[in-house]
Amino acid sequence: MYRLYIARRGIVQAQRWNEEEAPVANKADQAYDVLERMITFQELPPGSLLSEARLMERTGLGRTPVREALQRLARERMVEIHPSQGVFVAPTSIEAQLKVLELRRSMEELAVRLAAHRATTEQRERILALAEVLSQFDGDDPRRFGELLKSTHTLIVEAAHNEYLSVAMAPLQGLSRRFWFAHLRNPKAELAEAADLHGDILRAICHGDQAKASEASLRLNDYLTDFTYRTLRDQ
Repeated sequence: MYRLYIARRGIVQAQRWNEEEAPVANKADQAYDVLERMITFQELPPGSLLSEARLMERTGLGRTPVREALQRLARERMVEIHPSQGVFVAPTSIEAQLKVLELRRSMEELAVRLAAHRATTEQRERILALAEVLSQFDGDDPRRFGELLKSTHTLIVEAAHNEYLSVAMAPLQGLSRRFWFAHLRNPKAELAEAADLHGDILRAICHGDQAKASEASLRLNDYLTDFTYRTLRDQ
């Protein structure tokens, strides 16, 4: 597996991630990352009913980190926990996605405005580095793009310097990201377009331009809404 990291000199690279070398204190985050990725890319399909033991086997992690990760995923509406039965992977729907996007549109616009205003110099350097990676993305690797998207969302929320935004934005971005990947019909073109839209947001934040960051965020959410309606038409 690969995980994105951003070096202090501002260069974004892909580095092989060895779970065994990660600190014990970070095991719950590791379990969350693995399970969220499995759900997003339908290795754990919607409607699946799984046991904790099976998920421990799939992740290679212990009961406590897996249980903590599942609690987080339940809060984000990715799974439902049924103590007497197991863990149910929540289904996706167009109706739910449109409701998610209603909230994401306004919340994300606020987040990017705050980030453009409040980002530190070091954060702006990392944001610009990530924008450069997105500008070079060729659309050939959906899983790598999934990591880029998560890094984009994380950086924006960090740069906004409002800890409550993370709680509000994580489920909105995670659920909409999951729906989008599940319904790609022309992956290369869609991935390239999404990379451009996210790159525009990051560059506006880097330059401290709140108005352009807001406009770019709205364009992204317009695209996501149009994508959802296209999915409805294709059914």
